[in-house]
Amino acid sequence: MAEVLTVRTALELEVFSRTTVRVYAGERNLDRPVRWVHTGEIPDIHRFLTGQEMLLTAGLGMGATEFEQRAFIRRLADAHAAVLVIELAGRMFDSMPEAVIEEAEAVGLPLVGLTDEIPFVETSAQVHEVLVGMRLKQLIAEEVTSQAFMDLLLADEDYVGVVRELARRTGHPVVLEDVAHQMLAYGGATPEADRVVDEWSAHSRAIHERHPSLLAQGPEVPTASAASLVAPCARQPVVLRGESWGWLHLLHGGQRPSPPELRTLERAAAAIAISLLSERESGARASQRQTALLNRLLLGDITGERFVILGLALGQDLRGRDLIVVTAWAGDEEPVKDHVLARLLQDAGWPAVVGDTGDFDVAVVGLPTRTDAGQVQTLLADHGVRAGISRIVEPAALPLALRQSRSAASVAAAASTTEVRHFDDLGALRLLVALSEGPELRRYVEDELGPLLEHDALVKNPLLPTLRTFLDCGGNKARAAEELFIQRRTLYHRLDKLSEILGLDLTQVSNQQRLQLAVRGHDLLRKPTLRRT
Repeated sequence: MAEVLTVRTALELEVFSRTTVRVYAGERNLDRPVRWVHTGEIPDIHRFLTGQEMLLTAGLGMGATEFEQRAFIRRLADAHAAVLVIELAGRMFDSMPEAVIEEAEAVGLPLVGLTDEIPFVETSAQVHEVLVGMRLKQLIAEEVTSQAFMDLLLADEDYVGVVRELARRTGHPVVLEDVAHQMLAYGGATPEADRVVDEWSAHSRAIHERHPSLLAQGPEVPTASAASLVAPCARQPVVLRGESWGWLHLLHGGQRPSPPELRTLERAAAAIAISLLSERESGARASQRQTALLNRLLLGDITGERFVILGLALGQDLRGRDLIVVTAWAGDEEPVKDHVLARLLQDAGWPAVVGDTGDFDVAVVGLPTRTDAGQVQTLLADHGVRAGISRIVEPAALPLALRQSRSAASVAAAASTTEVRHFDDLGALRLLVALSEGPELRRYVEDELGPLLEHDALVKNPLLPTLRTFLDCGGNKARAAEELFIQRRTLYHRLDKLSEILGLDLTQVSNQQRLQLAVRGHDLLRKPTLRRT
């Protein structure tokens, strides 16, 4: 059964098979919907029409003159009648008047003639039976749709699940954006919709805001410039506590959405509003989804290319960009729960999938240009975030970039001062980071520094900070004394004590090198490490 009863399908009902049916005019509009059937034989029958009616008549009220007949047709067209059906069995007409045909064709009113009489009451009954059946089917379908969205909410799905279900039910791509025109979810992707998403700001701001009726109507556009930006779209507001929270877009691409599809769009928007009301923080679920996606990449469950596609579904468009991975430790004074990395990247306008892995935040960032990698490093450093940054990679190399940023972040977290480290700047420290994930580094640190660590555990004034500063100054005693704010003879005394405890001559460059590695290794082991999942 069709979703809408049209003039064409109504004329195929059984009652019309009892006679010869001929379309005299308005054939181009036979797909108009029929909402009701009306009969009448009075000249002013148009006053009782409300639109989309099939008018059945023997023609007694149409008038005998050409002027009256043309006026009758114009009044029906102005009343938005769906079709005029006239019996041509001799009560008023034996054949269709030429004036009626000409006027009906001019105004686009479908005009149908019946060779024989048929019972109009039975015609009305058959049409109404079909209409009632269609309405019942629509109500059942709407109830099924409402229940589907309710089931998603009961299953603790959020707006991403609702967007995915809406795209599946309508067969059209769907985009959810917030009130700031930030894309949050994208479902039912197609190449045509991908092109719209590529220029989402132009679609959402320039087109919707300047031509709000354009996107709901179809492919016609007022200007050539608008035509180059538009993919016809219907949108529904998501209203939260009486205020607009965002918009749900149905990218129908010029294929006008049916009334059931528009009602499904309305129910989806309502379901999204309910899901948002159930969350204390609207961004909490989005953060969870991005964390889950990053964990899948870490586990090797998905490829880097697949990660980029799934990131787009979460509203983060990484396609066609240079990618870096940032791993940040928020530090002891600013808990990771504040999501400092996500906030900084969002404020800067860089698309990024950001996940919370415990003591660290991890972000896959899409850069407009390769030079923006330096801007990311500067941004984090300016805000006092300890972080590690990978090399610029293609999507396929994202798993490697994750390991690179993890190594750099481990070094940054172990530093005595806040710093942002790039993987390419680690040098030999890369080896220490790799060793820190097993027992080898612990054994090395214990072998080299064990006596010193035991000494420091029993005294109020430990000597390890002195050793670290001395080594960081390249064995320069004068500079080390300045860094420690002590007199040189005090430093000499401490260095003699260190040589005694460690059993090493600290003036030997080889001994300084081995101790430097041991101290760096000790720092790495004391700081938080990235969890492997």
